Amino acid sequence: MANKNLTNAKRAKNDEFYTQYGDIQKEIEAYLDFNPDVFSSKVVYCNCDDPFESNFFRYFVLNFNKLGLKQLITTSYKPSPVANTQLELFGYKNS
Repeated sequence: MANKNLTNAKRAKNDEFYTQYGDIQKEIEAYLDFNPDVFSSKVVYCNCDDPFESNFFRYFVLNFNKLGLKQLITTSYKPSPVANTQLELFGYKNS
C-alpha cells in the first residue's frame, strides 16, 4: 500500500517535505554516542532554502556550544519571509 501522505501530496503537487527536528536530533545523538567529540571545533555548512525555517539550522544553532562547533554557516538562494523579524528560536515547541 502506498504512503497516503505522499500520494495526496503528489495529487496536490505539494512536494515540500522537510526533515523533522526530532529525526535530526536522533541522528546527531547517534554520532555523539559513537564519538562525543565528532563535531568539536568543526565548521557546519547548511545549504538550505531558508535558514530561518530550516530544522538543521535550528538544531545546530541551539546546540552550538554543546557540540563544540567552531562555526555555523548557512546559505540561501531566496529571500526569507521571516528575515529581520523576531524569531522564537529558544521557544520552539519541538526542541
